[in-house]
Amino acid sequence: MWTRTHTIVTKQATAEQMWQLMSDVNNWHKWEKGLEFAKLEGKFEKGNFFTLRPKGGPNVKVVLLETEENKRFQDVTNFPLAKMYDDHVFEETTEGLKITYTVSVKGLLSFLWIKLVAGKIAADMPSDMQIQIAASSRLLVPDCLG
Repeated sequence: MWTRTHTIVTKQATAEQMWQLMSDVNNWHKWEKGLEFAKLEGKFEKGNFFTLRPKGGPNVKVVLLETEENKRFQDVTNFPLAKMYDDHVFEETTEGLKITYTVSVKGLLSFLWIKLVAGKIAADMPSDMQIQIAASSRLLVPDCLG
């Protein structure tokens, strides 16, 4: 299995802000310039899926494998004879929010999907994470609802 991971520690965003940004799939196109759209019907929860379309690309179905609010989500994209997994972890530390993203590909044609898709995702992780931090830091998350 091919795997790439990137971690950032920041004080610019909280886990709640990152979760709010990432779980609002229908608005990803507002901060993700490489997307034409992303569409989630229903809740951002394990077992559900969303569809996205990269600019100039086909629609892609992404299934949510795990969701733990404000902490982690993992999804999978099924390609012919390969699967790509994306894992997003948000961990509050004394130094700030530790954000770790991991992309993995496995399967018979993994080499092809690494070349066509996953390699670019991995290469763009550092800059994409900075864009997400900046976008999430503009979100207002109430401390309490009571």
